[in-house]
Amino acid sequence: MTEARQPRRRDLLNATMLAGAALLTGAVTDLPSPEAPPGLWAASYWATKRRDGQDIRLAMYRKRADAPIPGDSPRPVLLLVHGSSPAALASFDLSVPGHDEYSLMNVFARIGYDVWTLDHEGYGRSTRTDANSDIASGVQDLVAATDLIRGETGQATAHLLGESSGAIRAAAFAMEKPDRMGRLVLGAFTYTGAGSPTLAKRAEQTEYYRTHNRRPRDRAMLESIFTRDHPGTTDPEVVKAFVEKEIINGDSVPTGTYLDMTAHLPLVDPARVLCPVLLAKGEYDGISTLEDLQAFFAKLPNGDRQLSIIKGAAHSVIISRSHKAFQHVVQAFLSIPDGPATG
Repeated sequence: MTEARQPRRRDLLNATMLAGAALLTGAVTDLPSPEAPPGLWAASYWATKRRDGQDIRLAMYRKRADAPIPGDSPRPVLLLVHGSSPAALASFDLSVPGHDEYSLMNVFARIGYDVWTLDHEGYGRSTRTDANSDIASGVQDLVAATDLIRGETGQATAHLLGESSGAIRAAAFAMEKPDRMGRLVLGAFTYTGAGSPTLAKRAEQTEYYRTHNRRPRDRAMLESIFTRDHPGTTDPEVVKAFVEKEIINGDSVPTGTYLDMTAHLPLVDPARVLCPVLLAKGEYDGISTLEDLQAFFAKLPNGDRQLSIIKGAAHSVIISRSHKAFQHVVQAFLSIPDGPATG
């Protein structure tokens, strides 16, 4: 990996704006921290959102090159947003002995980012409620998450990276909270669903998603994420490690994002996504189609935008044999200097 880049001037200004709000750490001990390999520091936190008089706790995880120290220069923040079936740590902190580095948390913490992720409501270690954890709920999760991140880091903005329905959550958040946005990476994003054979098949179950707030999610379903579009795009040993890491979270997940993606698209208005955007999809992705992404891309108002096709990948670009190509594209995009002011 390349050397850690220096925080941009805007990052420093954002930290100054919130100086005094940052804490050394509000990390908790009643939530296991992610594994911290040599040279990295990790901690866990609880964020809280409130709905209908109920406090909903959201498990949050953080990694960086070393522990935060008062007076340190701020690090650029990267917030990772998971999709419909796996929770945060299987998605973004998967390490497989004897294999390349698949943990985006590790990769970007080593580069110099302050990396965060969370389990959305009803996933992982977060509160399980009677709700279906749809995209709108996910946006409120991200509001609560960024509230906590701002307090912990002093950073007013964060870069967001979402995959699959996590990309829809991240883009919807960017519409609602543009003042909190740095750069936005949308992996395996769906705009209208045009041309998607996987969504067309999934739509056959739309009534089930309307009438049930959770759906079964067993080992076979998790394995199918990597085989349904184009078998061979992910190492079988890596798939096995992913399933083992995720299955401990139970055999069901919320239905909200599946319902949204089969009945309610589009959920994001590209004209309202004002920040720089990278759209990245796997060559063989059966959900995120080039036709759909090109339509979204054309309507983005910010001239700082990119569309990348990851050769040899399918729906999962993060845990594919092409994961290094995706990491490279993301790193390059996040490190682009601010462009000239226009008016």
